[in-house]
Amino acid sequence: MACTADYEVLADRLDDELRAAVRPSADLFAKIIASVCSRIAILTKSGKTTGIDLLIETSAWTDSALALVELELPMWKVRRLIYESGEWFCSLSQQPNLPAELDDSVDTSHAVLALAILRAFVEVRRRSGLGRQTARTVPSVQQRLVVPAGAICCDNFA
Repeated sequence: MACTADYEVLADRLDDELRAAVRPSADLFAKIIASVCSRIAILTKSGKTTGIDLLIETSAWTDSALALVELELPMWKVRRLIYESGEWFCSLSQQPNLPAELDDSVDTSHAVLALAILRAFVEVRRRSGLGRQTARTVPSVQQRLVVPAGAICCDNFA
């Protein structure tokens, strides 16, 4: 469980740093990629991350954040981006076609659009990281019951 707790603390620190940030930076993206991204390293070796590297290099922060979500979380989609009362609200969802009240989306906010998306990204990674850590046990398999040759099921399933 220590790994799960460490991962949660790391995600909390990243979220606190994102919440306090005034603007995105290449260093902030590098820290997020190094800390909570698992697919980027593999995709970099195959040459599929040159687009995001170019976006970060040219300071296209919103496009970089959206590309990071697309590369790292292929099953998650941006459900909603709303600007209200001086803040951006970002919702990421695995089921964007469900009604909002039935969906288990991740909702975050920030004054800067790219940082709102990155906060939602870190929250998704926190949730999936905790699930991945707790799902490492192998289920036990029970022995098959030996049924006598003349056994008949007498239950009424009607």
